[in-house]
Amino acid sequence: MARVFGKDRKHRLLVIPPLFDEHNKLRHQLVEVMYRLDLSGIDSVLPDLPGWNESTQPLPAQSLESWREAIKAAVVHFKPTRFLAVRAGTLLVPIGLPGWDYAATSGRQVLRGMVRARMIAAKEAGRDETSDALMELARREGVELAGWHLGAPMVRQLEEAEPGESPIRTRIDQATVGGKPLWLRAEPDDDPEQADAVAAIIAIAVDSAGGFE
Repeated sequence: MARVFGKDRKHRLLVIPPLFDEHNKLRHQLVEVMYRLDLSGIDSVLPDLPGWNESTQPLPAQSLESWREAIKAAVVHFKPTRFLAVRAGTLLVPIGLPGWDYAATSGRQVLRGMVRARMIAAKEAGRDETSDALMELARREGVELAGWHLGAPMVRQLEEAEPGESPIRTRIDQATVGGKPLWLRAEPDDDPEQADAVAAIIAIAVDSAGGFE
């Protein structure tokens, strides 16, 4: 399944969303960015990954590697000319495709936030859990964190994963976009001004690199 804004135009953007809870918080915002790009003459596609939403694949069976293969398959199918990867979505970017890494984060940082959320919930429920014990269990057997059941391969790969570096990958930081990061809010939300800023960065760069059709 994928959300698509498509009119067979010259440029098509592959949107690689954040992972886990940040995906839920930012999905509406990403669709707003895609809508603005559509108005600027740029097609876009936001695919689901195996284990998400309507997928019949079990989430615990997934790994970063299986998600990278899914993104490669999306590239073959949709034939994007650029990508926009957000937060830990930057860990899935395929080699050779130019584009933008927005507020890139490491897999270890993702895990740290999810472990912290579980420990807070455990404390409120009267359970005593430590991050070291949780991570030992996660590496060996997998673990449920923040409502996501992660298999051991996913956990081990996240611990080592860092966003790639390449001359064809441009970083967008939150200071450039402006406003407070939406992934830090308690509930899913959108911000029209931030969506305008991200879409403008992409549209201006695409126009200067070869124009629209």
